[in-house]
Amino acid sequence: MKKIIIPIVILLLLLAGALYLNTYKLKEIKVSGCVNVDEQVVIDAIEAQKFSGNTALLYLSNKIDPIEDIPFVEKIDIEFISKNEISVMVYEKSIAGCVEYMDSYVYFDKDGIILDVSSDIIQGVPCIKGLKFDSWEIGKKLPIDDTGKFQSILSITQLIDKYELDIDGIKFTAENEIILLHDKITIELGNGEYLEIQMMNLGSILAQLEGKEGTLYMKDFNSENATASFSNK
Repeated sequence: MKKIIIPIVILLLLLAGALYLNTYKLKEIKVSGCVNVDEQVVIDAIEAQKFSGNTALLYLSNKIDPIEDIPFVEKIDIEFISKNEISVMVYEKSIAGCVEYMDSYVYFDKDGIILDVSSDIIQGVPCIKGLKFDSWEIGKKLPIDDTGKFQSILSITQLIDKYELDIDGIKFTAENEIILLHDKITIELGNGEYLEIQMMNLGSILAQLEGKEGTLYMKDFNSENATASFSNK
């Protein structure tokens, strides 16, 4: 009798467990932490997982094999809320800027490491125009042979982030002088010799020029000569 009863009990327990587990149907996904990433992109990535229909299995599988390869996302944390609900905390990659490449935009971090490429421009991310390169690879540095220009790009994007400046674009002239774009204002910074002091004061100067259109000349703006001039268009 034991040989018959024990397997039956085990089978019944397994069936009961399977039936109970089947009640963990995912119906709601709450996403937080998205700034540049569309929440729907994160939801789509989760729903594409093998166990996306089951809250418990999705939670456990993500602990063992975390969901990756979501554009511009460093990682996500999935927390179990109830049988039918999970919350997702999104940790985005820190984007410093982007470079136009054909019909796309190559995004990079503060160290010049390429994060991702997209056909869409992300609002608030400064875009560098006029750079040319033949190829690129995610996870590698921007393929810019001119080390001086590469360092200038990193310095500019880091200072933009440091001083929370609203810069739309970055250009380099044929003489390698730096030009920034803010709304309808063109900002001439010169060769970058006084970049730190220029960027430190740029935010307050732009605040005074809000709504205007023209060119802001800051080529000679330094700690000894804190003078800038503006020419209306």
